[in-house]
Amino acid sequence: MTIDDLAAYLQIAKSILYKLAQEGKVPGQKVGKHWRFSRVAVEEWLKRWDQRVSES
Repeated sequence: MTIDDLAAYLQIAKSILYKLAQEGKVPGQKVGKHWRFSRVAVEEWLKRWDQRVSES
C-alpha cells in the first residue's frame, strides 16, 4: 500500500504518517523516494498497539 492508501485506511493526515514512518513507529519501507506498507504488517502493528493501550 502507498502512503495515500494507508493514510486513508488509518484516517490520518499524510504528514503525520510520513513522520511516523520516518521515526520507525509504523512498519514500512522506503523504496526510492516512496514509502510502501504491507497491509498484514500494519494490521499486526495495530493489534499490538491496541493491546498496549488496553493494558494501560
